[in-house]
Amino acid sequence: MLERLSALSFAAAARSLGLLHPNQCGSLDGLGCFDAVATLTHEVRLLQAASLKVSTLFLDVKGGFDNVCANKLACILTKGEVSAYLVAWIKSFLSKRQCQLIFQGDPKIFCPVVVGTPQGSPISPLLFVLYITCLHTPIPQDLVISNVDDLTRTVGLDSVRSNIRNIQHIFCTIQRQGADLCVTLSVPKTELIHRRTSKDR
Repeated sequence: MLERLSALSFAAAARSLGLLHPNQCGSLDGLGCFDAVATLTHEVRLLQAASLKVSTLFLDVKGGFDNVCANKLACILTKGEVSAYLVAWIKSFLSKRQCQLIFQGDPKIFCPVVVGTPQGSPISPLLFVLYITCLHTPIPQDLVISNVDDLTRTVGLDSVRSNIRNIQHIFCTIQRQGADLCVTLSVPKTELIHRRTSKDR
């Protein structure tokens, strides 16, 4: 219950400080998967109505929750002007954690966990979203929509070739920013879609 209450108050604080991207859906009250789909569909149609070619890159953060570093998250929150009390609570929450792996014949010994947020905790998705907030950095002519660890980047330019160049730049930027956080993207779950209208050959 304490984690749930902390998640609600911390989400409100993060919104007021501008730490959450406005198109971040999922794990936050008021925005869900339907909102992400509706926003993407609406924006694609607007770009196509302006006679632009539209391409969308779908990305997935690999093992997202398992890679959150408490110290790096604390630095991100401190730079975002989150109160020292909240930063200290979150750092304490993520520190000195232990897990027990249960296999047949296993000695059932508790092992220390040095990175990651606990699965199933109400506050874990929010902490992860704040941890990867730099991956939402907008680039000109780029629409960013995300649902926890799933990111989409949509561009609309005068040609598919221009879209590809722009998306390659976006991808390299995200990879570089992710490397600083020890976060990688799942290649098998990466998809690129070029959207066509009935007028396109």
